[in-house]
Amino acid sequence: MTNQVTPSPTPSLAGGASIIAGVCIGAGMLGLPSSGAGAWTLWSSLALMLTMVVMTLSGWMLLEAFKHYDLRASFNTVTKSMLGARVNVFSNLTVYFVGGILLYAYITSSGLIIQSLAGVDSKLASVVFVLLFSLVVWHSTRAVDRLSVVLVTFMVLSFILGVSGLATRIDPSTLFDAANHGGQYAPYALAMLPVALTSFGYHHSVASLRAYYGEERKAQKAILGGTLVALLFYLAWLVSIFGNLPRADFGPVVVRGGDVDVLLTALGSAIDSEQVANIISVFSSAAILSSFIGLGLGTFDFIADLLGFKNDRKGRTKTWAITFLPPLLLSLFAPFGFVLAIGYAGAAAAVWACIIPALLARKSRMLEGGRAGFMAPGGNAAIVLVLVFGVLTVLFHFMGMAGWLPEVELGVR
Repeated sequence: MTNQVTPSPTPSLAGGASIIAGVCIGAGMLGLPSSGAGAWTLWSSLALMLTMVVMTLSGWMLLEAFKHYDLRASFNTVTKSMLGARVNVFSNLTVYFVGGILLYAYITSSGLIIQSLAGVDSKLASVVFVLLFSLVVWHSTRAVDRLSVVLVTFMVLSFILGVSGLATRIDPSTLFDAANHGGQYAPYALAMLPVALTSFGYHHSVASLRAYYGEERKAQKAILGGTLVALLFYLAWLVSIFGNLPRADFGPVVVRGGDVDVLLTALGSAIDSEQVANIISVFSSAAILSSFIGLGLGTFDFIADLLGFKNDRKGRTKTWAITFLPPLLLSLFAPFGFVLAIGYAGAAAAVWACIIPALLARKSRMLEGGRAGFMAPGGNAAIVLVLVFGVLTVLFHFMGMAGWLPEVELGVR
């Protein structure tokens, strides 16, 4: 009798697409309605679609660069090898900045939400939140895994129930802002791009996805599937919010920098269902916590690898301190709005999610054999598109800070 070796099952495209969608969809989507309030339904949707196309292309460009290396190669390794140590150091700094500023946004928002629910001081709530849930990250990846499963389940169920509850109450005149006859929307879409870019930030998972499939083409399809799923979620979310909360009612939310607690309060007062409002609050809380521990783990591992800290109690404690204490202290002493923080993250993420991938793809095609095997579609035009989009996203963010972009003026009640 001959021994037969059962072949390992081929990873499914659905599984890979779910990984990408899961990385994209999180607390970042809570900033989309506030950042898109000026552009409103049509132009916000167009901005999201453009961002999805560009961010999908940039992920494919990473795959193109990775093809020259073995399956264990990381983003850090490939960038250092192809673009040099100085570019890699700058890229790593932006990775850490994105992780830190997003953790800061989640910590600040969690404190404000807990304050609105329990009446506890927001700063004290933020400290308790960090101490409690960052210890899950400090403990182990397995602990994060188990808590994430629970949170994702809550997110999916509450999102479906909440969006379906909002969808039944959509008012077409509100959705298309009928009260603002002849109003301008397109210019405000520019300021939305940094937040939209952050919402499609999956690029740190590209190397893992390539290793998961063992080749680039299946990873390419999984990336496309994941970004499409994320886009559908975002569009459903925007239409549901914009169809229920009049554009003029975003005034208090915009003034507060897009803080999630203010958005939830405004939404709760605009709809006549306390149950739906509570479900949306549950979804928002689960999204923030899920993103906090997921991003916290990724930043924790990045710091440990970058600084060479050991995986013992002392080493993990040092990694924990560098990962969580700076964003916590910043949240306590210099709090500002959720969307503003997400915008900073988007501007920095544009470096390693758009600019660096475009430069890597260009470098890849200059190498011997660079045009053999997998190549991102679109030729040099696609590289220019991704590069220009990344540069403009950074530029628009700082133009918005300087007051050089149109600022939406909505009623404050």
